[in-house]
Amino acid sequence: MAIPNSSPKILLVKLSSLGDVLHNLPIVWDLRARLPDARIDWVVEEAYVDLLVPLQSKEGFRGIDRIIPFGLRRWKKNLFRLQTWKEFIAFKKDLQVISYDVMIETQGLLKSALVCALARKSRDAVVAGLANATEFSGYEPIARFFYTKAVPVAKHCHAIDRSRAVMSASLAWSALDRQANNIRFYPDSSLAQWNSTEITSCQSTFKKPYVLCFHSTARAAKRWGNEHWVALGSALSSKGYQVVFPWGNPSEKKLSALLASEIPGAIVPDAFSIQQAFSIISGAALTVGVDTGLTHLAAVLGKPTVEIYCDSPLWKTEGYWSEHIMNVGDMQASPSIDEVLAAALKLLAQ
Repeated sequence: MAIPNSSPKILLVKLSSLGDVLHNLPIVWDLRARLPDARIDWVVEEAYVDLLVPLQSKEGFRGIDRIIPFGLRRWKKNLFRLQTWKEFIAFKKDLQVISYDVMIETQGLLKSALVCALARKSRDAVVAGLANATEFSGYEPIARFFYTKAVPVAKHCHAIDRSRAVMSASLAWSALDRQANNIRFYPDSSLAQWNSTEITSCQSTFKKPYVLCFHSTARAAKRWGNEHWVALGSALSSKGYQVVFPWGNPSEKKLSALLASEIPGAIVPDAFSIQQAFSIISGAALTVGVDTGLTHLAAVLGKPTVEIYCDSPLWKTEGYWSEHIMNVGDMQASPSIDEVLAAALKLLAQ
């Protein structure tokens, strides 16, 4: 379908999770570069709304015109409550305020495809999504039945490249070249703000220079060994860095405390939100982390970041857009302590 005018109404559907939402951000910039007057809305799980707020349109900047929160994770836990259905009806009403010309669904899951089905569409609207899975990513083939354009992608395809392929096909554009210098995530004004933000109460025990160590992830096989973290942390501590072990749930907090107890000066901070994470990560001298959302946030922010891959493929989410990112390890090829330490020291010396 040819886009009817220079200001089409576009709906992005990328619901979760943290890293997946981050790797979908560049297509907002891609769309704005060629369609500056388009309307761009985004449906996202309510837990990740704060990832999109910095891209929300405001005076002097146009990014996302409307963020539409989706509460499916919470609703599934309360299916038989009247309030749940009231909220769902309110979501559907909000979604259908606009009649969309193009819908870009980059997750390939039934829940995402159903959001597209619920949305109001203009005549001959395009609903574009993935025609096939990439390896080691979730994919539900039934989702294809909800698309008007199913887009084939390589089985080994970086998350950003995959989103850009679906976006380009939805608008009948040529595929974008994979170049580091044409990848953008957040506005320069937001980056400057986070870099200059004062230490908040949840960071009251942080002492600069500090190194963030994101050791936990949802899948145990993706973790780096405890003894590795202790050795790395001890080496960094001996060079004057405060080592910080954040956490996301009680079991992770317990493990953070165990690791910190074996490293001089290391701390376990208070819990912090995604909104607070922007400034916490921006203030760090270095972030070292496994393949998990907050590690990817550090890479997206262009901060010195060592991404550790133990049981997930490097090609899927590696940070390739900044010289401040080093990727070590690979699928079933956990990196050594020396390899991670060398990467960390190289970035700290920049």
